[in-house]
Amino acid sequence: MKRSIGLWQLMGFSVTSLAGTLLHFLYDWLKKAAWIAPFSGVNESTWEHMKLLFWPMLLYAAVQSRFFRERNDFWCVKAKGTLLGLSLIPVLFYTYNGVIGHSPDWINITIFFIAAAISYLYETRQFNGESTSCKRPTYALALLCVIAVLFVVFTFQAPKIGIFKDPLTSTYGI
Repeated sequence: MKRSIGLWQLMGFSVTSLAGTLLHFLYDWLKKAAWIAPFSGVNESTWEHMKLLFWPMLLYAAVQSRFFRERNDFWCVKAKGTLLGLSLIPVLFYTYNGVIGHSPDWINITIFFIAAAISYLYETRQFNGESTSCKRPTYALALLCVIAVLFVVFTFQAPKIGIFKDPLTSTYGI
């Protein structure tokens, strides 16, 4: 199993990278269809870019979980990896933006891929090590479900704080 973990994680990174890239454009491609809005980027805010990482990682984890049933720590590892990636996006974005004062698109795109890569590398290390302490995997899964609900709700009713503000239009959410 250890040998195949690396392949699973590489495939996860690939799926997340491709799906996240597609989700960036899907809302506009589908003429701003409300049904796709919770899953795709509806503006250029940092929060919307975090969605591009979250949904592909969650979907991939759901598929992967069927093959990792013997791992009691599966959802704990996935929750930690996902939270790591979601944290890295705003931390890296606001750090470099604060240093250079603007945000070139190529750096924003690179941040997405770096966050995804670090998330999957972290998960790979966890899976290849001894089983992590995970007393309540249902709590980890519940946490991911709460985050999913927040992504849906905040798409339509975004709080008026910086992470939700589109830097191009100064709007929030849809």
